[in-house]
Amino acid sequence: MKKLIIIALAIIMATVIPGISLQAQDLAHYKQVLKELTSAKYQGRGYAYGGANKAGKYLQKEYKKAGVDEVVCQPFTININTFPGKMEMSVDGRPLTPGVDFSMREYSPGVSGTYKLYYVDTNHYNSEKMFADLAKPEYKDCFVVCDFWFSYRHYQDFQKIWGKEGCTNAGMIQTWEPHLKFYKAYGERIIGKPVIWCTSQFPKDAQSITVNIENKFLKDYELFNVIAKVEGKRHDSCFVFTAHYDHLGNLGKKVFYAGANDNASGNAAIVTLAAYYAQNRPEFDMYFISFSGEDANLRGSEWFVAHPIVPLEQIKFLINIDMIGDNNPVQYVETNSDRGFATFDKINGEKSYFKGLNRGELAGNSDHYPFTEKGVPSILFENESGDAFPYYHTTFDTYENAIFDTYEPVFKLVRDFVERY
Repeated sequence: MKKLIIIALAIIMATVIPGISLQAQDLAHYKQVLKELTSAKYQGRGYAYGGANKAGKYLQKEYKKAGVDEVVCQPFTININTFPGKMEMSVDGRPLTPGVDFSMREYSPGVSGTYKLYYVDTNHYNSEKMFADLAKPEYKDCFVVCDFWFSYRHYQDFQKIWGKEGCTNAGMIQTWEPHLKFYKAYGERIIGKPVIWCTSQFPKDAQSITVNIENKFLKDYELFNVIAKVEGKRHDSCFVFTAHYDHLGNLGKKVFYAGANDNASGNAAIVTLAAYYAQNRPEFDMYFISFSGEDANLRGSEWFVAHPIVPLEQIKFLINIDMIGDNNPVQYVETNSDRGFATFDKINGEKSYFKGLNRGELAGNSDHYPFTEKGVPSILFENESGDAFPYYHTTFDTYENAIFDTYEPVFKLVRDFVERY
């Protein structure tokens, strides 16, 4: 009886006294971190206005507040093209809105002036005729307009359009369906001519555009990974939880990409996991890594893999959480571990956290990938195809449009996996 009373008192105290709660997920804390990372002070956690590094410093403080045993920063540098200045465009005198009506390909130089338009005939496409037309004096320094996917299918032809040599046009406009995307992955270089993305509502018969777009190329720009550690009872092996905290930053002075789903959601999740394991001492060491430079082509995780602070062979399993701010009842995963997937799938079958786990092919599109190339057992959690997914890499990926459905089931599934694996 005395033992039962002691257990009951422990449960009551853990429930009512802050700081000793043994509850797992913490939705309020998750929302707090997500809201902070998407706020205007971080300007989309990009590079031009130092937003990524400001966010990294915030995460340092959050990990310390969570009660981890150690927080260190791992510096590295990148070269990256940015658009921190003027971002103006009009079509036949009608102004367009950056981030909504148009965006830039990340490798574009700046451009300023008024330019004629040349529309590619995609119904009766003839590359020789197109280049013959563009060689005429009336189309010198024009902007070529074409559907993105059409130009993608004829890449060999159109690379001459945006290259420094081969054609006298001034740049290119590629059209595709809204919501309009923006990227950073190939921004480590600048190509010959600007490429502007516009929605499919771009006029089919406009005469000219006027643009005033400024870029700034940052060379050897300093970033850092934030690495928190919770010491386990054993130090011969460890679990690693990762999420990238950088995002797309700015498209001009007035527009920034908040990145609620991508990937404030992942960082908020691993911060709360760090808090949980700080209160519930694990069997093995736990590392929580918030990577920078992911949107610049996985530079932070690549740097860590080349300069690990813990031997890669000691990693029992790596769990990368990227874009879980959605509501698809089927959870998408990528993994290089059949045993790991079978364990996750078995737990999910028992607990019904999701209707199912959709295992996709490994792709080099998030921070687990450099680890898989070195043979580290890894998995990516990414809740695809929900209501938030169309906002990926758009100005609409905001806290106001955030969805919180996936956080708790992912947290519980990960926690149960660590206990069982």
